[in-house]
Amino acid sequence: MEFKTFFFNALRTCCYLAYDQTGHCIIIDPGCFGPTEEQRLAGYIRNNNLTPLYIVNTHCHFDHLMGLDFIRKTYNIPLRMHPFELGNLERAANYARLFGFNIIQPRSDYTALSDGEVLTFGHSELKVIHTPGHSPGSVCLYGSRDAVLFTGDLLFAGSVGRTDLPGGDYDQLMESLSGKIGVLPPETRIYPGHGPSSTLAGEFAVNPYLQHLV
Repeated sequence: MEFKTFFFNALRTCCYLAYDQTGHCIIIDPGCFGPTEEQRLAGYIRNNNLTPLYIVNTHCHFDHLMGLDFIRKTYNIPLRMHPFELGNLERAANYARLFGFNIIQPRSDYTALSDGEVLTFGHSELKVIHTPGHSPGSVCLYGSRDAVLFTGDLLFAGSVGRTDLPGGDYDQLMESLSGKIGVLPPETRIYPGHGPSSTLAGEFAVNPYLQHLV
């Protein structure tokens, strides 16, 4: 598996384009905002002869789906997300305005993700891990063969996701980290929804939110 990281919008949301030698790809958290960012993503897809199969949102806070309408119109591909994120999806434009952004309200149709489901594209696989806490339907995507974990806003390098937004729950977030993420191999490299990558071993060693979970 290969992937390209894009940092999009004023909140520097990480969008990941995951693909392999078959040319099939998926778009994780399309936060591209405005024509310039949209064309950065589309240009990479075009220049590398990639074929998008579907969109996966780790959760549906507005900064992770600013480009959702553009991606759907351009590639006519489905959205995959956890059902518990429907409320966030349906209120995305309203939430965005509270933070000073104007976005097109996305359509509410989607194909549900389920905990433990294995997503495939080309010869690559990512396992869905339901990890509530930052939001009710937050998921992580784990590639065991490549030792990678896309954590959304559950876990960052040096920190964790905020839990003061609607549906957030600090205790749930800690349970997700200890029971579902902490059991993965320590060499697993994490790719979060904001900021740089890290490793699980590094985070459990130095991240102040995780040290007491060891």
